[in-house]
Amino acid sequence: MNVLILGSGGREHALAWKLSQSKKIDQLYIAPGNGGTQHCGTNIDIAPDDFEAIKKITLEQQIGLVIVGPEAPLVKGITDFFTAEEKLKSIPVVGPTKAGAKLEGSKDFAKAFMQEFKIPTAQYQSFTKDTLKEGKTFLETLKAPYVLKADGLAAGKGVLILEDIDEAKIELENMLTGKFGDASATVVIEEFLKGIELSCFCYTNGKDYVMLPEAKDYKRIGEGDTGLNTGGMGSISPVPFANKAFLQKVEERIVEPTIHGIQQRGIDYHGFIFFGLMNVNGDPYVIEYNVRLGDPETESIMPRIKTDLMDMFGAGIEDNLKDFTLELKPDFATAVMLVSGGYPEAYEKGKTITGLNAVKDSIVLHAGTKINNNETVTSGGRVMAITSLDQTMEAALKTSMNNAEKINFDKKYYRKDLGFDLK
Repeated sequence: MNVLILGSGGREHALAWKLSQSKKIDQLYIAPGNGGTQHCGTNIDIAPDDFEAIKKITLEQQIGLVIVGPEAPLVKGITDFFTAEEKLKSIPVVGPTKAGAKLEGSKDFAKAFMQEFKIPTAQYQSFTKDTLKEGKTFLETLKAPYVLKADGLAAGKGVLILEDIDEAKIELENMLTGKFGDASATVVIEEFLKGIELSCFCYTNGKDYVMLPEAKDYKRIGEGDTGLNTGGMGSISPVPFANKAFLQKVEERIVEPTIHGIQQRGIDYHGFIFFGLMNVNGDPYVIEYNVRLGDPETESIMPRIKTDLMDMFGAGIEDNLKDFTLELKPDFATAVMLVSGGYPEAYEKGKTITGLNAVKDSIVLHAGTKINNNETVTSGGRVMAITSLDQTMEAALKTSMNNAEKINFDKKYYRKDLGFDLK
């Protein structure tokens, strides 16, 4: 079978790296891919939300399965586009319909969904420009810190956590008057949950599901979780505090009611669900849903999966997920993200990357790279993840850090304290 992955980041390289090992794939294509994915398959210079170009390449290359990496094409309706096209409707897409993608595309929709199906989450209310005054009044009923979330997609930057009530009121007004464009036309204000975060994932056909490895990511640019939110400076899997009892609570209280809710709403859902969770005194609460795999979590969970992913997708498509078992390696996987200087604010691109051939005992998963005149150069803020496997988290981190030192580009930066909160 020929398979097409849509996307260009570290998540897509991790998927391509894993799928390139499958004997069930004849040709693997990545659109548009990056400087690393070309070693796993064939890059095609098409944007993941250019539906007509995707249709053309799908038919030309006789694609039998499409895997959607990022959220934007799902929110725009790529799966619905395939099911509505006579020549495409028989080709399975790993990614929910537009109705299912609202779980990520609208924070307000997701919170109402959780409330309806009694899924544990923080108390909240939603506000628009017309109810700004009520929003400021609601802030006064909460204790600091104050959590403001843009309702729509804001590239991982639409969540503000503020300590000062006056600053929170100013930012609420800024958001409702266009700080994040249309994404913050509605703002969700919710109570702050105190605990430690983790990410859990399942693959589902909308009826049954399989749990993937959990991971802990590190979003802040600075060590000790300080500074600006980047979306992901690295990740670790498994998560030491997520023991069997805790993960059972996640399935019973969160995953199963979510799948039930999807069925009750009549949503056609074939793909991944990402549960952004907070462990509050041993109890899991949902911070957010995503309708795809996480980045940089995928860079630490894919190397832990022993099973051929094509077997999992096949079980989902053929309705055999109930009897499917995902086999995992017991090792820890640690993904250390190298980023461009200045990120997540202004940063330069086109920096030559050296030292890739010196890496030993790690997997280099590219995120923001491209090939320019036979050289690998930076093309994004998050440049690449250095993933290592070992029996302990500390040993795996040591290997990742050692290899992070060998790779160089101008103004390279990475966090050296991953796992500090898991020891």
